[in-house]
Amino acid sequence: MTAPLSPDFVNGEVSFWYRSLGVPDTGEPLGGDLRADVAVVGAGYTGLWTAYYLKKADPSLRVVVLEKEFAGFGASGRNGGWLTGALAGSPERYAKTHGRDAARRLQRAMFEAVDEVIRVAREEDIDADIVKGGLLTVARGPAQALRLREELAAQREWGWDRDDVRLLTTGEMNERLRVAGATGATWSPHCARIQPAKLVRGLARAVRDLGVEIYERTPVTEIAPGRAVTPYGTVRADHVLRCTEGFTATIAGHHRDWLPMNSSLIVTAPLPEKVWAEIGWQGRELLGDMAHYYMYAQRTADDRIAFGGRGRPYLYGSRVDERGHTHTWTVDALWDLLVAFFPAVAGSRVEHAWSGVLGVPRDWCSAVHVDPATGLGWAGGYTGHGVTTTNLAGRTLRDLVLRRDTGLTRMPWVDRRVRAWEPEPLRWLGVHSMYRLYRLADAREGRGMARTSVLARIADRITGH
Repeated sequence: MTAPLSPDFVNGEVSFWYRSLGVPDTGEPLGGDLRADVAVVGAGYTGLWTAYYLKKADPSLRVVVLEKEFAGFGASGRNGGWLTGALAGSPERYAKTHGRDAARRLQRAMFEAVDEVIRVAREEDIDADIVKGGLLTVARGPAQALRLREELAAQREWGWDRDDVRLLTTGEMNERLRVAGATGATWSPHCARIQPAKLVRGLARAVRDLGVEIYERTPVTEIAPGRAVTPYGTVRADHVLRCTEGFTATIAGHHRDWLPMNSSLIVTAPLPEKVWAEIGWQGRELLGDMAHYYMYAQRTADDRIAFGGRGRPYLYGSRVDERGHTHTWTVDALWDLLVAFFPAVAGSRVEHAWSGVLGVPRDWCSAVHVDPATGLGWAGGYTGHGVTTTNLAGRTLRDLVLRRDTGLTRMPWVDRRVRAWEPEPLRWLGVHSMYRLYRLADAREGRGMARTSVLARIADRITGH
């Protein structure tokens, strides 16, 4: 159905999260050549966390951050607000190269990173609407219910106990949140709701207060050992760190490193109390499901539902829609799914729609790397789990730059390298085939299939998901 739009509906304009704050005026660009100890390319979560921890560790360092637009312009200011401890990648793939214990350590570090972000926000007086209500993962239909149980069994194998995740009874699920057609649910405490733009703006302020220089409106055209080149001057530094996530494909020499995958959200008007009485959601848990073409949602601080999914997942040639404009088809599809989950929302309207890009490596696993010989480094490929993973990455980059031998530098994602994505048109055909098959698989399973559709397994094999 066609989504009902509010009279003041906005499409794009970066994201809804900036609507109450106002899109920030961009700061001053680089004013000429300069020398630094560390040059960070990208003022999203990864770059800002890295700068923050470097300056905390060694206040004498000159750290410079270069940003094409403004701090928080990319995924850091557009995501669904999930501060989740979910691993950004496959534990089996990390274990294949470093062993199961190493993969478990990485997962535990992710759980701990959720609380680390909350700690820093409190310490730096960053009000980001944080509520640690945990994560509800629901199944709708027999096939999803089976996958939910299989995933829980796998998590038990990897050492997640009942304190990390547990299966809910129908009564427990309905006490938290009532999802139409739900056939099962799990809950994990390792997740918190945030307002993403508030977090990134607060972090940028904290970083500036530490003495880090952030130059906005300063695109980096070349990254090379010892320098980051911009139209307004060159920053020469012992270390140059690429922290560009979904925009990495726009940098010369990195076009096929990580796939810029689009994800889209809509947000409702504030919902009246009678609607919340039907839905529940008093604990402000984050919500996800077991569909292949999965969704994610939160109850916002001002009592809206922000509801997201993949939409049109990939633009030919790794292009990025930088202002967040979202296709009408995607808005309608997300609205249909939202109402299917919560029929009581049908009388509301969509007030804002937007999109952002996340970085996807060829093996769907994140990586952190610093080459001590050249000083070049990077972190990213978070596959949609970047809000928390960026914090762990920033602390890991700090230790690698400072040449510390720590538990973080021995994690299995450090120095991980994978092959590049295929050239076009293979890239476009593969991604769109994968998601077309996922949509078909979800439709088949929605008609009562008891097991995962074979179409989804074919889709997994196409792109190695």
